[in-house]
Amino acid sequence: MTVREFQKLIEQIYFDQDAARGVEDTFVWFVEEVGELAKEIRRDELQTERIREEFADVFAWLTTLANLLDIDLQEAAEIYARGCPKCHSTPCACR
Repeated sequence: MTVREFQKLIEQIYFDQDAARGVEDTFVWFVEEVGELAKEIRRDELQTERIREEFADVFAWLTTLANLLDIDLQEAAEIYARGCPKCHSTPCACR
């Protein structure tokens, strides 16, 4: 599945309820999911499956925000197509 396909799928599944919630409250949910990912990463005993699930949740909530703000994530990712957006090097040569 491409990023664009994923974004469309998330829109089909959740857009009505996300739109009703609004951008600000959706952003709060996104931040909470990032916090859950952080907790899993900081565990003494890493559980790959739980971390994978938290990454999926963070990506879904990020995608929801992009949908609410009419941002195409595939296009947004293109900012990195030539490497670092500032120095255009891969790996980044910024200091």
